[in-house]
Amino acid sequence: MKPFQFLIFLSLISCSVEEKKANVSIVELFPNLTFKQAVDIQTPKDATNRLFVLSQPGIIYVFDNKPEVNVKQVFLDIRKKVLSGGEMGLLGLAFHHDYKRNGSFYVDYTTDNPRRTVISKFQVSKDNPSKADPKSEEILLEVNQPYENHNGGQITFGPDGYLYISLGDGGAAGDPLNSGQNLKTLLGSILRIDVNKKSTGKNYSIPNDNPFKNNNMNYREEIFAYGLRNVWRFSFDKNNTLWAGDVGQNAWEEIDIIQKGENYGWRIMEGLHCFNPNNNCDTTGLVLPIWEYGHDVSGGFSITGGFVYSGQSAPALKDKYIYADYVVGKIWVLEYKNGKVVNKLLKDTDFAISTFGVDENKELYFADYRREGKLYKFVMS
Repeated sequence: MKPFQFLIFLSLISCSVEEKKANVSIVELFPNLTFKQAVDIQTPKDATNRLFVLSQPGIIYVFDNKPEVNVKQVFLDIRKKVLSGGEMGLLGLAFHHDYKRNGSFYVDYTTDNPRRTVISKFQVSKDNPSKADPKSEEILLEVNQPYENHNGGQITFGPDGYLYISLGDGGAAGDPLNSGQNLKTLLGSILRIDVNKKSTGKNYSIPNDNPFKNNNMNYREEIFAYGLRNVWRFSFDKNNTLWAGDVGQNAWEEIDIIQKGENYGWRIMEGLHCFNPNNNCDTTGLVLPIWEYGHDVSGGFSITGGFVYSGQSAPALKDKYIYADYVVGKIWVLEYKNGKVVNKLLKDTDFAISTFGVDENKELYFADYRREGKLYKFVMS
């Protein structure tokens, strides 16, 4: 184990965990709108103050970010392309940094024959900013999925202008193909690609500083970090730190700080614990999570990664990482400074929190997957 990783481990043992709720309330947004099976919330940051919400079966909705809004429009409908159900469907959306000029956006969805993940580029309509051109699809990447679960689903442009993509380990249980530790597959990884340049036979290129570029081992050059089970949601903070919530197997959910070229341990480890083998595992070269929580009444069963808060409505949350558990509805606030973690329970809800998102003003929203599919935000009580 590297000295840096050992220090992280010690900090996890010694940190204080406070189950104290901050003076923050949750308010429902857009009372006139509902979203069936909402799985992602995005904004193009084009100064139009609009929000885009993904519906898992294959629809992207767009609407004005105003409390009184009563109309949502279908921006893109690709239900005929999408294989939806369980953990499959239309899972992720990312707008190009220069969307206002070029109208390009990217989606992550699953399809069949064969079952696979597709990363595609689409264009907004030239005549209507609230409509995409469904015929404009340009496929960048296709990755076969051996099982129905663990598809990852997050796509995000990083501060470096590259597109980051999360892919789960391919599914079933326990990573039977050992994808997490296999650099010859894209599964079990976070990828990084350059969508602004094409290379031979591809609608993208590999960034020059990707960790495995030009290797002679047949490792996939798209891989940015690996050893991940199923990162459903990740995000960058204002300091360009990449935070990821990795969904666990039998006992532990984890939060990772993702760094270039690092191995985050799956399936050797689940959280801070040996998994395969279940004891005396070799942790040499592995990066441990900064935080984990167990599958029990005080924890949860499926982490939904969030954001480091940088909005104005709830200053008590400023510079803290907000995340949740999809199964039990708990929302936590995590502060990570100088290698030490303080984790606090913010709210214990009955929501099925499927995703977080931020608007143009950096306010943090989240979606409830169940019931009417409502959106919520945080404010001071």
